[in-house]
Amino acid sequence: MSIPVPQSLIDFIQTGSKFLIAGHTEPDGDCVGSELALCSVLRRLGKEAIPCSAGPFSRTEVKSYAADFVTAPTDEDKAGARVIVVDCAHLERTGDLAPRLEGLPVAFIDHHKSRELSPRQDDAALFIDSASPSVTLMILSLIEAFGLTPAREEARLLFFGLCTDTGFFRHVDENGGATFSGAAKLIQSGASPKETFALINGGKTLESRIFAGRVLSRAETFFDGRLAVSYEKYEDILQFGIKNRDSDSVYQMLQSIAGVEAIALIRQETPETCGVGLRSRDTVDVSVIAAA
Repeated sequence: MSIPVPQSLIDFIQTGSKFLIAGHTEPDGDCVGSELALCSVLRRLGKEAIPCSAGPFSRTEVKSYAADFVTAPTDEDKAGARVIVVDCAHLERTGDLAPRLEGLPVAFIDHHKSRELSPRQDDAALFIDSASPSVTLMILSLIEAFGLTPAREEARLLFFGLCTDTGFFRHVDENGGATFSGAAKLIQSGASPKETFALINGGKTLESRIFAGRVLSRAETFFDGRLAVSYEKYEDILQFGIKNRDSDSVYQMLQSIAGVEAIALIRQETPETCGVGLRSRDTVDVSVIAAA
């Protein structure tokens, strides 16, 4: 079953002729796949579409896509354009793109629970579904809402994003029938699970494995083993490079520890600033913490 697409988004697309498609910084497979597939379908609808990202493309599985994105849209790019932001509902999360996109008509497509908008975005067209396992599955529904089926490359990109956000379906529970129905549609349109698995899990460097091991060596548990916490130092980034950061593998290994229900990974991004990544199982809603 397709995810219902708001008429406001359909109207936003139908009445526009040029679109800048943006996503969050440090894009993952869901963000990259959603942006590029959406650009492709918009072009099939006769629109001009420009994929934009502030990067960096530090994850191994998305590095090859970096050249497909514009990092700083020009005034010519922006002239007459509308903006669609995927995989986040805050313009600020697009990083250095945000000031370049401000003032343009905007729509958001996101599946995260933390979706409060800043006041100047109150009139944005919204397609928000926190029950969807990925934004790429929402893009599939958008394609179908226009009476189309995914082209082969679109299917490949959408399946890639679906697999990265679900841990290749490890995070799908007993309510995930619609997820596999969507996956079946994408496979029928040309996506290859075998190819996608190799793209996501291959190509790791030795340095990335050592880096992940160092972060794992610092892990501690709290609250009777229900919370696992670890951290990266700024010196780690200087030694290994951000290109060798593999947070997904660290999260996966910490989640495999018996009794762990939530994970906090603290990353020192600069000598003065830190970021925190949160993951959980079924019993803890980390989006409440992220929105605080």
